[in-house]
Amino acid sequence: MFSRHCWRDPYKQRWSIECTFSSFKKRGFDLERTGMTERSRLQRLFGLVTLAWMFCLRLGVWLSQTWPIPVLKHGRRAVSLVRHGAQHLVDALRWKPEQFMAVLEVLIQAFCPPGAAESEVVTY
Repeated sequence: MFSRHCWRDPYKQRWSIECTFSSFKKRGFDLERTGMTERSRLQRLFGLVTLAWMFCLRLGVWLSQTWPIPVLKHGRRAVSLVRHGAQHLVDALRWKPEQFMAVLEVLIQAFCPPGAAESEVVTY
């Protein structure tokens, strides 16, 4: 018989993937609204949205070290790490150009390869 621990890790990973696609679609980047149907254009757009999502996630992780996201009564964060990073990026671009240089410094750093000492697993 399977134990409940056997199912937890794959389900956690699946839920993280579901949340990622959800943020690509309605709740985040609104990818479906483009109405594009040409395959090559969709591939390029999906690649750009994926890069933007990764930058927002990276910025959200960096920000959460200094400005933690509040945890609500049910135990989950008030906003996702991606939303946290995206909100800060929009604020820096719109209202605080002096903070944009700090944001840019974070975004131009190279990603650590998986398994490296500095790399970390980030869940949604």
